[in-house]
Amino acid sequence: MGALIGIGICLLVLLILVLAAKQIWPTRLKNVENKHVVITGGSSGIGKCVALVAAKSGAHVTIIARDIQKLESAKSEIVRACRDRDTQKVEYFSLDIGKSYEDVEKSLHDLEKSMGPIYMLVNCAGTAICGKIEDTTAESLKLMVDLNFLGTFYCIKAVVPSMKSRKEGIIVLTSSQAACLGIFGYSAYCSTKFSLRGLAESISMELFPYNISVTLSLPPDTDTPGFATEELTKPLETKLIGKTAGLFKSEDVANKLFKDALAGKFFSIIGFESFILTTLTAGMSPFTSWCEVIMQSMLMGLLRIVGAFYLVSFQRIVLNCLKTRDQSKKSE
Repeated sequence: MGALIGIGICLLVLLILVLAAKQIWPTRLKNVENKHVVITGGSSGIGKCVALVAAKSGAHVTIIARDIQKLESAKSEIVRACRDRDTQKVEYFSLDIGKSYEDVEKSLHDLEKSMGPIYMLVNCAGTAICGKIEDTTAESLKLMVDLNFLGTFYCIKAVVPSMKSRKEGIIVLTSSQAACLGIFGYSAYCSTKFSLRGLAESISMELFPYNISVTLSLPPDTDTPGFATEELTKPLETKLIGKTAGLFKSEDVANKLFKDALAGKFFSIIGFESFILTTLTAGMSPFTSWCEVIMQSMLMGLLRIVGAFYLVSFQRIVLNCLKTRDQSKKSE
């Protein structure tokens, strides 16, 4: 018993030292001033908030989406947010990034000619259509695969050669907590978000020799127009499970995403539940520092137990909803 207590005390001291080291030696942030930042899905939600942060940081900003009216409105906001309106450039163009790689490649290459080399690509375009697997239409599945996965893949593929030739760049993929665990009602959506994690880990290994960092953002439910649309198709079970992590502001998610990307972190997370999930699923994912590895190693076993209680609570939600429906049918 005494030996176990001693081991526990040693682990606690080591964890405190790791956390202290992270505070004493903060990560140096890269500078985007006068550099070109491109954001897909930049006309609203997290994407627009990232564009505003980039403009405030002195970057030249291009936003990409499909709705021209929303793009024009967002551009006006971004221009007003610029640190120096006389020197900073802000542009937009309408593009369906998941439709054709040739169109994406040509558009981004033309954009570099007019706005300068793309230093930072932030992939925020995406959508969620909820439903159990038997209720998911082939059209809904294709839409999410095209936009969430192919759109991100195409944009990254188009900018990587230029970044590699210059030996610098930052690539951000906006995924979701749904890239770390399967959730009721998200069978199709989770599949597309899990795929983004695999893509991020793969290109991180491919690009690190070229001084190109990759960041995977894993936001929880975020208060955006897209989330409001998502709520319309969300089963009750999914809504109840989602409430356990709360609802975050898009500005907070965007600020954290941008800061983590400039720091070269692989995971960008916000909230305690995201910390639990990324620690539990860290596995062979890239890491920023050995302090991070030590902390994950120490906490992984304990958090597995915490995670198990979360899973049990989710299962209870599913069973209770099923019982309620069965009772309603019997009473009819």
